[in-house]
Amino acid sequence: MAEETNQNQAGEVPPSRDVPVASGLPTANIPDPKTANTAVNPNAAVPAEEKSPVAKPAAKKGKPPAVEDKPFEEFIQQEYLPALQKVIAQEGVPDVQLTFAKQTYPIVGFNSAEECWQIIGSWQNGQRQFNVYFPEADIQGKKGFSCNEGKKPSTLESFLIDERKTTLDLLVSRLVYRLNGQKWLGRN
Repeated sequence: MAEETNQNQAGEVPPSRDVPVASGLPTANIPDPKTANTAVNPNAAVPAEEKSPVAKPAAKKGKPPAVEDKPFEEFIQQEYLPALQKVIAQEGVPDVQLTFAKQTYPIVGFNSAEECWQIIGSWQNGQRQFNVYFPEADIQGKKGFSCNEGKKPSTLESFLIDERKTTLDLLVSRLVYRLNGQKWLGRN
């Protein structure tokens, strides 16, 4: 069998890699003239030569900032309290009173002179009361919960500790879920 020779042994010059070599093979890189025509296809890419140097791209419309990005006190007063009031009323408690205040923890046996922001909810002439605590004045920070029927609360529970991001809907739904667990809402 005869030995094959490569291009260098045969004295042939290998093709340069700098110069494109045309072949008779079809390629997907060449645009179809019908689809590349912007008069026929509005989605066709406009060649760089046809682009106007003066034309500027249209400004992208950004998402409006999330309500959770508002300052803490503003978020609580303008977003959370009204949403909570509405949902609790829909659950069958029309006389709920919600307040937002910075005060000490009202827990029995909890000797803390430290104040924190709290949402205090009560109804049935104060016989049922709950508190949501924000020690860090940040909805993404630590949160606590307590509730009582006619006396001071004796237990401070953690609230929404496993959530990566706290949203308005999450704050409302989990508090309603917790109150429903006390059998305080609806037909419970």
